[in-house]
Amino acid sequence: MRKITLIVVHCTAGPQSQCAADIVRYHTLPRRRGGLGWSTPGYHYIVEPSGYVAQVVPDWDIANGVKGHNEHAIHVAYVGGVDTSRRDLPAVDNRTEAQKLALRSLLGRLRRDYPSARIVGHRNLARKACPSFDAMKEYADL
Repeated sequence: MRKITLIVVHCTAGPQSQCAADIVRYHTLPRRRGGLGWSTPGYHYIVEPSGYVAQVVPDWDIANGVKGHNEHAIHVAYVGGVDTSRRDLPAVDNRTEAQKLALRSLLGRLRRDYPSARIVGHRNLARKACPSFDAMKEYADL
């Protein structure tokens, strides 16, 4: 069994019109067909704009969320995180209220399941804007 020390919050950095299946398809589709060609998706959980939470990788498996940190991490992403109306796709916290509620509930459950794990944003582990808000501050009470 993996020892989970991190719960990493991500954004998908794409349009909020996407669903979990779209993200999984992009992550696992071969590069020659426009995907990333990964063997597994980058997240264990994806929170859709409706608040629906899809578990796409079991907790006991490794997801490809943050290079060098995957072995001990659970990765949670919300759909969105960029302003798709602009060509340069700047980071923006565009979580819906349903996503905010679902994220808080899911992260609370994960903290109960993995009490020694810290909740961090992708940006706390790599030079990224992801998840487009300060996850450590927002979820410090969990």
